[in-house]
Amino acid sequence: MFRIVLIEPEIPQNTGNIARLCAATDIELVLVGKLGFSIDDKYVKRAAMDYWQYVNVTHIKTIDEYLDNVTNEICAISTKGHKLYTDINIKENKNIDIVFGSEGAGLPKFMYEKYSENLYRIPMKAGLRSLNLSSSVAVVAYHMLHKLNFPNIC
Repeated sequence: MFRIVLIEPEIPQNTGNIARLCAATDIELVLVGKLGFSIDDKYVKRAAMDYWQYVNVTHIKTIDEYLDNVTNEICAISTKGHKLYTDINIKENKNIDIVFGSEGAGLPKFMYEKYSENLYRIPMKAGLRSLNLSSSVAVVAYHMLHKLNFPNIC
């Protein structure tokens, strides 16, 4: 299966929307590093509605701690990716972390080099900067679920 990993998310409404998506699809959510809000923030709770209790969420305090302990394959989504997100090779018995950077800064700079072979992008019109984080997560998550034949959800 796969997990959704957010590196230092900044906007509580985006994280709340992503948490709600994760609850509805039985996908684990991992928040990494300094958050731009408190998990108890009313905006996170409002966006997640009453689904927060159904989210399998973990907060790892630093990026180094996450990278030192991750055992899943890392596939990072970025506008700087050279491959399409549809090229991510996911199988039922393969554990993958689908990693997204923060709304303002994207991924940490060192990750572009360290994971250059595992950088994927969502196609979009030339000249535009990026998609909304929660929209990007939804696009990729549902594609991965489709590839796995929507496990654990109907």
